[in-house]
Amino acid sequence: MSAKILVALSTFAQYGQEPLDLLKKSGLSYTINPVSRRLSAEDILKFAQDCSGIVAGVEPYTSEVLSRLPQLKCISRCGVGIDNIDQSKAKSLGIKVLNTPDPVIVPVAELTIGMMLDLLRHITWHTVSLRKSQWQKKGGRNLRGQTVGIIGLGRIGKKVAEFLNHFGANVIATDLNPDQLWAQENHVAIVSIEEILTNADIVTLHLSTNQNAPFFLGEKEIRRMKAGAILLNLSRGELIDEQALFDALKEERLGGVGIDVFPQEPYLGKLTSLDNVIMTPHVATLTRESRLQMETQAVQNLLQSLSKE
Repeated sequence: MSAKILVALSTFAQYGQEPLDLLKKSGLSYTINPVSRRLSAEDILKFAQDCSGIVAGVEPYTSEVLSRLPQLKCISRCGVGIDNIDQSKAKSLGIKVLNTPDPVIVPVAELTIGMMLDLLRHITWHTVSLRKSQWQKKGGRNLRGQTVGIIGLGRIGKKVAEFLNHFGANVIATDLNPDQLWAQENHVAIVSIEEILTNADIVTLHLSTNQNAPFFLGEKEIRRMKAGAILLNLSRGELIDEQALFDALKEERLGGVGIDVFPQEPYLGKLTSLDNVIMTPHVATLTRESRLQMETQAVQNLLQSLSKE
């Protein structure tokens, strides 16, 4: 093979040498992100101009970008989401798009449970109070016995449900194509979105973007939610109306929100001013173990694809 590879990730091989060793052993020419930040469209065109393959993150592979990379045969995404890649254009150009869905399941599910516990027990709120030298106590709630509504029962949503079963939570869920057998075996009631919004003490979103059946939590939907309910979003930033969410939190109609994803990142918006919000900077998949697995699989996927060209 005489292919050239761009590793677009800004933190490649930070948690282990295995993916880098794979590249070295391949004998191919490769370039690792030279600017140590998320690449822009202009950066991609500059660094990947003569590349056959890219180990990709969340940088933009628009129709225009793909059209201007004539040698490109494969984009191997380190992670699950491929919304940043124009898949129709890639298909028309014969560019394979691969991803690494399995390593992210447990990390995202664990952070989801962690955020639930934080908001139920006001862990961050108490920490901030103590750092201000204020000895204040706010009564929390058990996770056991809470009704948790999961919107989106893919691999991550299912894992969240399995974890919740161990805590003794009452799990309800909705999905476009629910796995009824799995739901029955795991004591998960399949209900409508309306029932989740009305009845759940905690609502957690685990959806991918679906152009055929778009989901959006707007003002009307947020007003349907149970008073004092907790909302979590660790899937896509564009799923929630930020102004409606801010208003509900400001008026304390919602008990708290946990967010890991935002419509625009880095996020510096108004939700940062509220003390009933906990947020992380898009790190749900970022554990040492999962990152190493994702990078290794992304490189393996790319090398395997290019070897068939």
